[in-house]
Amino acid sequence: MASHRKSRTPGARVAGIRTPALATAALTSVALLSQTADAAPSDDGRPSLEEVEKKVDDLYRQAESATEKYNAAKERTTQQRKRVDTLLDDVAKRTQTLNEAREELGSFAAAQYRTGAGVPDTATFLLADSPQDFFDRNQLMDRMTGRQKAAVDDYVTRQSETMEKRKEAAESLVTLADAQDDLKTAKATVQRKLGTARELLSKLTAEEKARLAAAEERKREEAAREAAELARQQAEQREAEEEARQRPAESGSSGTSESPGSSGSTGSSGSTSAAPPASTDSSYTAKAEKALAFARAQIGKPYVWGATGPGSYDCSGLTQAAWKAAGVSLPRTTYDQVGAGTAVAVSQARPGDLVFFYDDITHVGVYVGNGMMIHAPKPGTYVREESIFYDGESSIHSVVRPA
Repeated sequence: MASHRKSRTPGARVAGIRTPALATAALTSVALLSQTADAAPSDDGRPSLEEVEKKVDDLYRQAESATEKYNAAKERTTQQRKRVDTLLDDVAKRTQTLNEAREELGSFAAAQYRTGAGVPDTATFLLADSPQDFFDRNQLMDRMTGRQKAAVDDYVTRQSETMEKRKEAAESLVTLADAQDDLKTAKATVQRKLGTARELLSKLTAEEKARLAAAEERKREEAAREAAELARQQAEQREAEEEARQRPAESGSSGTSESPGSSGSTGSSGSTSAAPPASTDSSYTAKAEKALAFARAQIGKPYVWGATGPGSYDCSGLTQAAWKAAGVSLPRTTYDQVGAGTAVAVSQARPGDLVFFYDDITHVGVYVGNGMMIHAPKPGTYVREESIFYDGESSIHSVVRPA
């Protein structure tokens, strides 16, 4: 569908790939798209194809934004439920301990009654079988009094702690209820947006649907041309970097042949200084290959909002699952994933990097190289490989390298 995003200000734009050729191609694409859609409403009062296209595109974008809010609310709900369960388990254990302490205090009270602890010492002495019996009983009561005091203190402390935990659990239950309300609201918003979009599309005639499909195809072709241009620039950049790496190596080799002792050491030192980046690159490349292998295996599976696999995915669910397969844990939402790595320029993108879209960061895909990515586009589509320029260069927010 035709892009309707506002262009970024020059300062906020991602690293450029603009060329005169691309600018000309973009203008040509705009002209072609404008020819395929009626700008004016039809005579029967129905919205024009262009208006329907823009409205549906808006609705899908709004639904995707609501989906990420749903994902965030679901994450909060899950975490809060775990916290509540933990607190309730703790309260149950504390209550059991409190009951045991209460029983112990009861046994002390019964013992005092049986031993006559409340009777005056003079009467106890006179009623005792012998003086020695009185002294033995008195010593036992002193020890019991000390134990009783410790038991009472422990009971009061446990009672206070249990009441505090019960209060904390009650507050967590309220927070959980709020999170569940947010979840329901986000879910209803997604369903409403998607329902409206489906209704608009269902009213298109067969001829309008054909023209819309043709416009989509032309848009994909333009996106593919931009991807090819990025691939060309990246290839030139890699060649330049390779030449730059070879020059010191050749210089070191020449020095070694002239002086095997000192010059050989210098060459070795140069090689060593370049080793850490190579090691880091190798580690990232290995992880990225695993993430990409997983993503490729998901191609053809349907987009379902809020899904994290294995049968279906939304955009951030796919990227999270792909990098999890590489042993890297990513947050659930696009809002959090964008901060889970190092930002790089589009021209520096490498396979495995995450490409984020739109100012509100509501879409993401996994870069595969040559200007292409694997992503779960939107409702009604399937996981696929596509140009990162599928919605225009201005839609690209940033590129992030995880791991």
